[in-house]
Amino acid sequence: MREIVVISGKGGTGKTSVCASLAHLAQNKVVCDLDVDAPDMHILLDPQVHTREAFVSGNEAVIDRDACRRCGICFEHCRFDAVKKDGDAYGIDPLRCEGCGVCVALCPAKAIAFPEKECGEWYVSDTRFGPFVHAQLYPGQENSGRLVTLLKQQARELAKRQGLDLVICDGSPGVGCPVISSLSGASLAVAVVEPTPSGRHDFERVAALCDHFRIPVAVLINKADLNHEEVQAITRLADDKGYTVVGALPFDPAVTGAMIRRKALTETEIRTLPDGAKLMTFEVGIRFLADYLNGDVYFKTKYPQHNLDRARNQFHLVAEMEAKRDETQAVVDAYL
Repeated sequence: MREIVVISGKGGTGKTSVCASLAHLAQNKVVCDLDVDAPDMHILLDPQVHTREAFVSGNEAVIDRDACRRCGICFEHCRFDAVKKDGDAYGIDPLRCEGCGVCVALCPAKAIAFPEKECGEWYVSDTRFGPFVHAQLYPGQENSGRLVTLLKQQARELAKRQGLDLVICDGSPGVGCPVISSLSGASLAVAVVEPTPSGRHDFERVAALCDHFRIPVAVLINKADLNHEEVQAITRLADDKGYTVVGALPFDPAVTGAMIRRKALTETEIRTLPDGAKLMTFEVGIRFLADYLNGDVYFKTKYPQHNLDRARNQFHLVAEMEAKRDETQAVVDAYL
């Protein structure tokens, strides 16, 4: 089984958009969103949840006020200011409690319980791209690395049960614990990089992490037309380290448009295929015409008006394509 993890050294590079497009194009796969602290793949995939499970990790102190003697020992020894005093009573602030258990150990009345804590939820869903494993960590909760590991296990088991040979993961940004968990067992890391000095620096860090775990790195430079010098610097860095630069994507408002429509970019691209074919044909006609007006200096010709005839043929083809626009669109829509 192959496992591709799409990563980035920082947030906002376009990692999720790239991952959603891969999920749209790939066959026989399970999609997994490992960015459990701030998941957003579900926005593009519109999942239909059929399995919902609680994620339980760690413990949280709870004071039984009826059994509490109001001695204040827990209040004095809590280093995280999680014990709050309300008059002569004491309580636990769940957002501050780190689950260290000091208050539980020191309470002379044994009035502090220490139950397991529900930190979030994880889901298995159906989408138009196939099965989808994802989660949501509750605000302020920790152990995201453990939840990422759980999701990867569930995705692999689901792929095995359904006879699928590929898991595509939207990894967490950065280089922290969730990223290390995301990369565990991966066949390939696809690093989405912005062509800025900070983007290049963040890429170096996450690529070094991949090197440490001996995971091959493929580099995809996003918004590459905004800073050509940084694109060259990133390409040189990739060449020096032996990484493969698989592409450079220009900045395009179509990406934002696809997100607004809650679609993968490749879904939008397929729908515009008839327009793209017509535009390319028209562009070639313009090039033939321009070369004819410039004295036939670029394209090889066999007679004086050869380029002019070529241009006329292209423009005639554009007119025919426009006349059959609805038929062409119907053919494309059949594959959506």
